[in-house]
Amino acid sequence: MRLPEGEYAVVVPTLVRPSLDGLLESLAEQVGYRPAEVVLVDDRPEGTAGPAPRIPAGLAEHVPVRVLAGLGRGPAAARNLGWQVCRADWVVFLDDDVVVPHEWSRLLQEDLRDADADVAAVQGRIEVPLPKTRRPTDWERGTAGLATALWVTADMAVRRAALAEVHGFDERFRRAYREDADLAARLRERGWRLQLGRRTTTHPVRPDPGWWGSVRAQRGNADDSLMRRLHGPAWRDHTGAGHGRLPWHLATTACGLGAVLLTGAAAVYRGSGRRAVLAGAGLGAAGWLGLTAEFVWRRVAPGPREPVEVARMVASSVVLPLAATWHRASGHRRHRHAEPWPPRARAVLLDRDGTLVVDVAYNDDPDKVSPLPTAKAALDLLRENGIRLGVVTNQSGVARGLISRPALRAVNAEVRAQLGPFDTWHDCVHLDEDRCDCRKPRPGMVLDAAAALGVDPAEVVVVGDIESDLLAARAAGARAILDPTALTRSQEVADAPVVVDSLLEAAELVFGRQL
Repeated sequence: MRLPEGEYAVVVPTLVRPSLDGLLESLAEQVGYRPAEVVLVDDRPEGTAGPAPRIPAGLAEHVPVRVLAGLGRGPAAARNLGWQVCRADWVVFLDDDVVVPHEWSRLLQEDLRDADADVAAVQGRIEVPLPKTRRPTDWERGTAGLATALWVTADMAVRRAALAEVHGFDERFRRAYREDADLAARLRERGWRLQLGRRTTTHPVRPDPGWWGSVRAQRGNADDSLMRRLHGPAWRDHTGAGHGRLPWHLATTACGLGAVLLTGAAAVYRGSGRRAVLAGAGLGAAGWLGLTAEFVWRRVAPGPREPVEVARMVASSVVLPLAATWHRASGHRRHRHAEPWPPRARAVLLDRDGTLVVDVAYNDDPDKVSPLPTAKAALDLLRENGIRLGVVTNQSGVARGLISRPALRAVNAEVRAQLGPFDTWHDCVHLDEDRCDCRKPRPGMVLDAAAALGVDPAEVVVVGDIESDLLAARAAGARAILDPTALTRSQEVADAPVVVDSLLEAAELVFGRQL
């Protein structure tokens, strides 16, 4: 049985690296079984200079291609943004540095056709081309590990229904690391299966990051701390992640720090036990030297053993264990209270006009304040259940000279008088051309409100009636609900992650933890 074209969408989080051109060209060369759409999520931070993604004509003439702004929040958030605007049954996530062969789409069709109803995701087979005339470097071998890794999102087809059930990727994973393993673990916990497909995707080795690339990569140990918190001590076994070398790094760091501290103690200690202290320092130094030498050899032996490569391995191997230990400790501290994704909503931030009260253009008259039908009941429900409340509202009428600041305060006071107290209130009185950080769709007010309420942005839900409300939430790392009015554009409704018919329905979703 052939599946119809349009059964799947392709989502690509990207920093618009040169490699993106190769991926899009390879998608354009596919014949048959085309996707419903291709969504590129440009995850460069706002204001980043650089060219827009170049869409090949051969792709654009056959498939709708959309480019969305990810605002630099990381690949997990970018993928969530992408799949939430898609409506196809399957979402195929591709990295922007892979290339799909000519037979990819045909084999993808077979993969999806053969997926049983309880299969949530089908992973493509990853090929990493390595040099044929020499041994691979440490960096090249690290990339080659993708060929045997489980559930990597370099090429992963996932049912949209399964993504919705587990609320997509955990956006607390801000790097391209462990977010795929976490998704796999949560899907399995819900009874879904994952399987390896027939299709093959080529993942070239990325440009070498230089002498200290492996040291910078140790930031991933903080993500490992989050995985342990979320999935328990056996998370590596559950996800097939392998056990890594952290225990050895901890031992190396302990020996090195012990040697330094004992040497310092011996320098100021003149008692009878000074020789024992020096002996302890010597043992620590010997342990550090032995473990470091073993680590260097483990990295050098399989490689080309060229002088520059050996020097890099020696230098980075001295620093790497300490970096790994530091990031693991900082990750444990940061994530020690982490809840399963998505974390429980502790605060709701609401737009004022069109969400809480009837939108009266540039309202400067408290007598014109008229709450929307379910606003009071919704706010009371949230307050009764311990949800903190705030308002984040654009009021450019002040900058335009149409509303005085005293009039704005009077209107806000009337809203509070009719709807009850709010825990924090934030107005932006600027124009777009002022380029302030607070005017929605920028995240300033959402971040300030979260800080004022003492909650993490991931614990915040923003409710509004237009796209700028949702974009501000996304940029801040908060969740968003669209409560549209007659003035809300149809495309804004189509692209919103969650759409409700009333503010009361939004409150019930928050209270019921259904978003």
